[in-house]
Amino acid sequence: MANLALRDLVKSYDQTEVLHSINLDVADGEFVVFVGPSGCGKSTTLRMIAGLEEVTSGTVEIGGRVVNTLEPKDRDIAMVFQNYAIYPHMTVRRNIAFGLRTAKMTRARKDARIEEVADLLGMTEYLDRKPNQLSGGQRQRVAIGRAMVRDPAVFLFDEPLSNLDAQLRTQMRLEIKKLHRRVRSTIVFVTHDQVEAMTMADRIVIMKDGYIQQIGSPAEVYHSPANTFVAQFIGAPSMNLMDGQGSASGVTLWNGVDLKTGKGAGAEGKAVSVGIRPEDLHVTETGGMLSGTVSVAEPLGAETLVYVDVDGQEMIASASGRTPPKAGDRISLNLEAENLHLFDAASGQALA
Repeated sequence: MANLALRDLVKSYDQTEVLHSINLDVADGEFVVFVGPSGCGKSTTLRMIAGLEEVTSGTVEIGGRVVNTLEPKDRDIAMVFQNYAIYPHMTVRRNIAFGLRTAKMTRARKDARIEEVADLLGMTEYLDRKPNQLSGGQRQRVAIGRAMVRDPAVFLFDEPLSNLDAQLRTQMRLEIKKLHRRVRSTIVFVTHDQVEAMTMADRIVIMKDGYIQQIGSPAEVYHSPANTFVAQFIGAPSMNLMDGQGSASGVTLWNGVDLKTGKGAGAEGKAVSVGIRPEDLHVTETGGMLSGTVSVAEPLGAETLVYVDVDGQEMIASASGRTPPKAGDRISLNLEAENLHLFDAASGQALA
């Protein structure tokens, strides 16, 4: 499968630049997910790769060739949309076959390819049904099958799971990931859902306001966020951020608590943001570094999310056990320096 490269990609509407110098290399067989809030530029980037949006400047390369001036049909890509875009009057077989309408193949080879793709997707028994006889998940599989049947260099997915209910989204995430492992295609997937990004991607591209904020594996962006935006966008619930000031030994929090961190060299005397994930805040009855009153407790089964008012700042901790704290309880919170993240308060950038 061909690789994909974006070089200094820019998109402007009239005189307004909305996508700023995007650079990315996608390896053969890699699963890359673009994620970010609405309006961040992720779908615009995908549409430029597909040839559905004109490139203002920069290049899109697929398999080593610049495709900026090529029509979508000539780029060796296939796209799966949010709304399925399958034909209601056609059977599953004919919908999948539609992807081969311009292929120079014998009828026998086309039929064999349709059967092969249907088998991969678990849709063989539904080949002669029409879309109104299928579930939402099955209709999405048909859309994927129509893209797969062409065996393109790059698959593009534009929020394909957004219209499915929560249970079906989870199921389809797993199916798409399994499918990728079987066929090892190059996939570029766009979503606003950070859970989809974390569970499916080999690498994640996190965007905000038309800029790439960070590119990395799910573990990298979760455990080593490049800035406060990534820190709070990735993770559910998001990372706690506390105001502080760098000190010779670490950091002094907004409430006067001193933490020896061994991090943030050069931050002495500077305003910093101190981050810690809810699962790294340990709930104790007494003796913790921080203390506060539980305002809300959200039982989730194996854990309970505890919202704690600590000297006027709300913090979220994850409590395990069968008797978690409840609203109104006074509790203590412990943390370990190795789990802290330090960011420059002005720029939001991570400090080493």
